[in-house]
Amino acid sequence: MRRLLSSCLLSAALVVALPAWSADYVPPRHQWAHVAPQQAGFDAGKLAAAVEYARSKAEVTPTDMRQVLLDAYTPREPGYRILGPVIPRDQPSGLVVRGGRIVTQWGDIDRLDMTFSVAKSYLATVAGLAVDDGLIASVDERVSGYVPGPWYEGAHNGAITWTHLLQQTSDWSGTLWDVADWADRPEGDHPSQRPLHAPGTRYKYNDVRVNLLAFSLMQVLRKPLPAVLKERVMDPIGASTTWRWHGYDNSWTTLDGLSLQSVSGGGHFGGGMFISAADHARFGLLMLRDGQWGGKRLLSKDWIARATRPSPMKDDYGYLWWLNTGRKAIPAAPESAFWAAGFGGHYVYIDRENDLVVVIRWTQDLPGVITRVLQALPASQRGAKKAA
Repeated sequence: MRRLLSSCLLSAALVVALPAWSADYVPPRHQWAHVAPQQAGFDAGKLAAAVEYARSKAEVTPTDMRQVLLDAYTPREPGYRILGPVIPRDQPSGLVVRGGRIVTQWGDIDRLDMTFSVAKSYLATVAGLAVDDGLIASVDERVSGYVPGPWYEGAHNGAITWTHLLQQTSDWSGTLWDVADWADRPEGDHPSQRPLHAPGTRYKYNDVRVNLLAFSLMQVLRKPLPAVLKERVMDPIGASTTWRWHGYDNSWTTLDGLSLQSVSGGGHFGGGMFISAADHARFGLLMLRDGQWGGKRLLSKDWIARATRPSPMKDDYGYLWWLNTGRKAIPAAPESAFWAAGFGGHYVYIDRENDLVVVIRWTQDLPGVITRVLQALPASQRGAKKAA
């Protein structure tokens, strides 16, 4: 008994003495280590206030997401329809991770939720795997050299590069899965007659073109993208077996004699990634650690650096990641911070200077939440990892 008590006291002392940012700890599969806010360098009261603020800005009523989507998009998108599965919105959730350990959490962090355009950042990661493997020699090459068929024919579409798709500057013109490019967030009085812009010269957020990127990556990898992500990223980081990445009912294609579903880069038309906050946090921690997990490299550091570099046409956007360039989006956060974002208030925030991953579900005000989380760190703790 005395030996057990001594062992427990020693373990507790080690936890207290070890700064949360001093080791590249990663949580084992099916487990998360928890650390008290004070041990992670936070003011416990201020961190609790940040969580309460997140809760106050959240949608808390369970909602039929099918009706939410129809109400949001039918009035402004001609012929809008839901093409993929949806699940109801439930209570908000989230967690704050420092040093690879959960400092605080709220709601059910293991419950599956639709995540909408957060899926785009997972898609960018799959693109990085294709580049790391040499299947795409350079993202500045034309996609037409990799993907046969009608999608990249002609002078306009034929000039599109992988970079253009990743930065949402392709201006691809066409129809994919029965949805025209112009019908997604249409512009002008006659959107179907829109003027063409040279690829790379204009940013336009557009799920049809992101879905084209997913389809094109599947043509190169010759496997379903969820299978690639599972094998190369989600299983190695110890994610659960519950997450799913859906396409549309009509996004099936034949590849090498097999019928495969091309996934969507968001839930705009339904589908996309259904995933828990806890699994999001593991993915965010992988990005925080520059693609390395427990001493094993899963994604190249170079790819993550390029994916989080400002785009020429939109300096707060990289390769399907949002950036804090000029500290314009979140003045309280470091300029190097970046995040994935999705409709309805879904975020995976990554802050290397403060060794933070913050996951938020169904809370709209990311700047407000992050500002309060950072204010819960005393000045001596902010930027501690960078200083170390």
